[in-house]
Amino acid sequence: MVSASPEAANQGGTAGVVLGAVTDRPLDLAAHEAAVADRRAGAVVSFQGVVRDHDHGRTVDLLEYEGHPTAEAVLREVAAEIAADPEVYAVAVSHRIGPLEIGDVALVAAVSTAHRAAAFAACARLVDEVKARLPIWKRQVFADGTEEWVNCP
Repeated sequence: MVSASPEAANQGGTAGVVLGAVTDRPLDLAAHEAAVADRRAGAVVSFQGVVRDHDHGRTVDLLEYEGHPTAEAVLREVAAEIAADPEVYAVAVSHRIGPLEIGDVALVAAVSTAHRAAAFAACARLVDEVKARLPIWKRQVFADGTEEWVNCP
């Protein structure tokens, strides 16, 4: 996990990526929002990707995410790219691996900027890039007992 103290962000300095992790533990949205807090920020936008009970018309019972050993490094790289935007003050993002049930949080992202439009845009870019590039595979188990693996990147 990459981490800088949330206090560094609050001092008005350049915080960048304050949290980036791939973990098998439950994710905490409030902790991600607090990590990107910055005195200059007029906006903090956050996102939670939650395990839903369906996919393409099929009922899903559970998911399991498996990450490549480079997954955390890729996650940090994506976060750093978003943090490099001069409008972005801080970025926090984490992805969960292991078995997850319906309603569990699989992805959390938070971004702080001076204004809401930039925060919404940066958070959307962050989530889109993580989904496109993170080497994590998803096994979906369906209600009929079948399963499928989906290659995320």
